[in-house]
Amino acid sequence: MSYVPSETRYETIPYNRCGHSGVKLPAISLGLWNNFGGEDSFENQRNMLKRAFDLGITHFDLANNYGPPPGSAEENFGHILKKDFQGYRDEMIISTKAGYTMWPGPYGDWGSKKYLVSSLDQSLNRMGLDYVDIFYHHRPDPETPLEETMAALDLIVRQGKALYVGISNYGAEDTEKAIKILKHQGTPFIIHQARYSMLDRWVEDGLTDVLEREGAGCIAFVPLAQGLLTNKYLNGIPKDSRAAKQYIKSLSENDISPEKISKVQKLNEVANERGQSLAQMALVWVLQEKSVVSALIGASKVQQIEENIKAFDHATFTEKELQTINNILKG
Repeated sequence: MSYVPSETRYETIPYNRCGHSGVKLPAISLGLWNNFGGEDSFENQRNMLKRAFDLGITHFDLANNYGPPPGSAEENFGHILKKDFQGYRDEMIISTKAGYTMWPGPYGDWGSKKYLVSSLDQSLNRMGLDYVDIFYHHRPDPETPLEETMAALDLIVRQGKALYVGISNYGAEDTEKAIKILKHQGTPFIIHQARYSMLDRWVEDGLTDVLEREGAGCIAFVPLAQGLLTNKYLNGIPKDSRAAKQYIKSLSENDISPEKISKVQKLNEVANERGQSLAQMALVWVLQEKSVVSALIGASKVQQIEENIKAFDHATFTEKELQTINNILKG
């Protein structure tokens, strides 16, 4: 039986304008960093994507190296698009990125025009697409001139391979420079994908000011601090958690310190008083930042997506709640 999306899919969550662009993103987007690789259940991937779409999540975020193995997330996503989403491509915002190691040699990493253009060609082939909606440079390159990297993004838009471009993991100063270069070239820069959560607030030290001033949006990745801002780690490290997966290097048992757990437990009490889970509170908290238009979640099962969407049952904060949260985070 072919998939038919819910008729009420646009009534569940808000959609926020991305800076001064014409693009509106769902307040929650789905990232395919984990659990969509070649080692994961394909049927579970299909079920998660279909349920996400049913709940109003129209933005799906990938990168060339997502897997494992690298590239497999894009391949699986392409298969699911063909199998389940024929006729719905124009209702989706699909993004991908390049900037980390993808293939051997000097042309398979960082930010040269050679790498970025070649990588996107490969990504489009893996997904079976003519274009992506957003293409990001995934991280700054300390050796390639910023002008060359931005020229590559400009070329990609002019070739029709991406509608919009963005950057990820750039600091405030380099972001401002990149935006000015792209503006001079006449290519729309609309978005910065930045790590942002209650436990990691670096974007507040200048980056969000730049984005707001330049009319660009921010999409917050790891808003749940890779699971720390959930009830998953309150009583130890479960075997199916990210911290237990050896190939995920961004979160380890060493990251789960007693000090962090103490903060998480106190935040959990605030969430309970608000009538929501800690994860739900953490998601709507990042959206309080003016330039943040979407929280980018990951998921390993359908139920997690459904629970995250319920965050919007309690999406506003009182000044007292925000002050309490801030005091907890400051320790």
